[in-house]
Amino acid sequence: MNKYRKVIKAREELVKEDEEIRVTAAGSVSAYISRAAKLFNEMEKTYLTITATGNALTKAVTSAEVIKRRFKGLHQITKLASQEIVDEYEPLEEGL
Repeated sequence: MNKYRKVIKAREELVKEDEEIRVTAAGSVSAYISRAAKLFNEMEKTYLTITATGNALTKAVTSAEVIKRRFKGLHQITKLASQEIVDEYEPLEEGL
């Protein structure tokens, strides 16, 4: 691997909707619950979407369960997807 360098790709900028809560491994569950309360009460939204990847999945599930108990009449629709990440490397020397 010393003779190769990773190719840096430009990231796609995805637009985050108001109804979306992106859960991270570093965030707190109470902050996500507060955001859901703001969406339902102040912004009068009828639904929300919780997204997470990797180590944040457990926090996303916990947040969804607490939100369902706190706000009566909600229904959960679960969608699982996979994301394939491909790293590209270019040789540093000619002929590799």
